[in-house]
Amino acid sequence: MITLYENLRTIVYAPFYLADLRGYWADQGLAVNIQLSPDPVETAEGLLAGRADISWGGPMRVMLHHERDIDCPLVAFGQIVARDPFVLIGRKPNPAFRFEDLRGLRLGIAHEVPTPWMTFQDDLSRAGIDISALSLSAPAPMTTAVARLAAGDIDVVQVLEPYASTAVAQGVGHIWHRFASRGDIGYTSFYTTRSYLGANRETCAALLAGIAPALHAVNTAVPDALAAELAHLFPTVPPAILSAAIGGYQASGLWAHDTTLPAAAFLRLKAALLSGGLISRDIPYDHVIAQMEAK
Repeated sequence: MITLYENLRTIVYAPFYLADLRGYWADQGLAVNIQLSPDPVETAEGLLAGRADISWGGPMRVMLHHERDIDCPLVAFGQIVARDPFVLIGRKPNPAFRFEDLRGLRLGIAHEVPTPWMTFQDDLSRAGIDISALSLSAPAPMTTAVARLAAGDIDVVQVLEPYASTAVAQGVGHIWHRFASRGDIGYTSFYTTRSYLGANRETCAALLAGIAPALHAVNTAVPDALAAELAHLFPTVPPAILSAAIGGYQASGLWAHDTTLPAAAFLRLKAALLSGGLISRDIPYDHVIAQMEAK
């Protein structure tokens, strides 16, 4: 039995849910007990304290713990969500969006976890945008983003699905930019402790083998069918919105096609964390990423 921490409930994590619901992990001889972490911070802390065996979440969290403790035992393996799932939604259409267009606008950023802003600010810096000159609105939950757009409190906002598709469906927002267009950045992996990996390497490899057919499914299946299959996990999301969100993620190449976490993707993520000041030193790829072969 593996106690597997679910980082948080989001459409982004569809491959994990499919691996469980379709029995792909059971096919590998695994008994997986998925527990929803009460907080993304606990997803890593629970591993260190022995409350879970393996978690899924961002390599960002692993690097952050290594920043704080050079001897941190956490190690990530596999790439499941390859690209950035966040979306910029604006009140007015802007099909030819450039980052320069954000000057003079009231911008809401995602602040629930660090990675979205770290990667966003890195994009802005690479585009030559003076971040200090942007008009950032006061922090507010993503759950309020659609209402804030509708009320005219902000001009553009950075959100996950289903908020982007909801804004479009309600006619209060337009998709300006998908951060997935940046390319692979190692957004979500499994991670565990080195001691657990050392003692259970075959188990970890079986997790990757079991999620491989789930990745194929989310990349190729009809969005309406996937939405129907996952609907019970998102009871407050209308089926049409859930389907639109999945279709948008498919089209943007969000989910990995194989489970290898390339060094180039890790380096791009690390560069964003360094430029944003979340970490202050170069953390080597081989120090935090375990090379794994699917079982």
